[in-house]
Amino acid sequence: MRPVWAEVDLRAIKHNLRAIRGLLAPGTGLMAVVKANAYGHGLVEVSRAVLEAGASWLGVAIPEEAAELRAAGVQAPILVLGYTPAEQGPEMAALGVSVCLSSMEQARAIAAGVQKAGLKIKSHIKIDTGMGRLGFLYSRAVQEVSRMAGLPGLEVEGIFTHFAAADAADTGFAREQLQRFRQVVADMARLGLHFRWQHAANSAAVARLPESHFNLVRPGIMLYGCSPLEPGQDLPVKLQPAMSFRARIAMVKEVPPGTPISYGCTYVTGERARIATLPVGYADGYSRGLSNCGQVLVDGNRIPVVGRVCMDHVMVDVSRVAAAGVGQEVILWGPGEKGCLPVEEVADKVSTISYELLCAVGPRVPRVYRE
Repeated sequence: MRPVWAEVDLRAIKHNLRAIRGLLAPGTGLMAVVKANAYGHGLVEVSRAVLEAGASWLGVAIPEEAAELRAAGVQAPILVLGYTPAEQGPEMAALGVSVCLSSMEQARAIAAGVQKAGLKIKSHIKIDTGMGRLGFLYSRAVQEVSRMAGLPGLEVEGIFTHFAAADAADTGFAREQLQRFRQVVADMARLGLHFRWQHAANSAAVARLPESHFNLVRPGIMLYGCSPLEPGQDLPVKLQPAMSFRARIAMVKEVPPGTPISYGCTYVTGERARIATLPVGYADGYSRGLSNCGQVLVDGNRIPVVGRVCMDHVMVDVSRVAAAGVGQEVILWGPGEKGCLPVEEVADKVSTISYELLCAVGPRVPRVYRE
């Protein structure tokens, strides 16, 4: 196996799901969001794990992810949360996958396609209450959805929205979105339009806005052991990080003072140093933004990244770790046997979020599963 890998602890993911379930009222469904290769952790393996732990639905972003799950034998209910083009409607209908409908134009096109194929497709209506992305705009949703609901070929089973700022310290806008959604649902009910599934809560809302849980919630990042909240805010549950991104040292060399390291010579040793080369780079998802500012764990010690991160290599200064040698394991982020380097901390170094780093771990990196 390549000496670079992502160790994924399925036990941690199951623990996290059960912790989330403890925040829900009895009878509330849980849709585990496994889009983007389960946030980099492995779509099929994670899906099987969360279903074993009690998830009732799976949420994906694109039709291809749903098709991959069905091909792997996963038969649980699946919702494509993102855009489904009309030409993929018949395939999703045949696979028993539910799709998100965000506009009258899309609904008509999908309905026509599945009807032509002699099928019906399950669907959830998305309401844009303030995200400004997909969805029927809340101010005219009742009128549009009431016209759309009767289209032949559509089996409308749910309605949902998505919060833009449920992670913020001030939940005012999230509560405004929630009120807009409640009003849309109530107005539709007065017209005789009822939905089996109503959902709004992402990870942050699961943790902080119990009134948004309705009868189905959609946790994502919390499943993988990361907090969805802004720094300084505490979660009501204890999560376990699920991914440990690792590599083995490929080479160690002693260099004299004044030695430039990596492209652009942006780092020059100030004294004699032992420089280790790791066979991992930005092509694998280790951000180039960590050049000269990142850290890794070697034998439990925090060691600096020196020089620019290359496509396939990273150099670190192991002068303080006498035992560092070829083949030694290095933690790029996540938990290890001698400490943890939180992915949130690594993300902060490059002014991003844990989601992005986890999703960026590429296909060249083998996943090793622990259960």
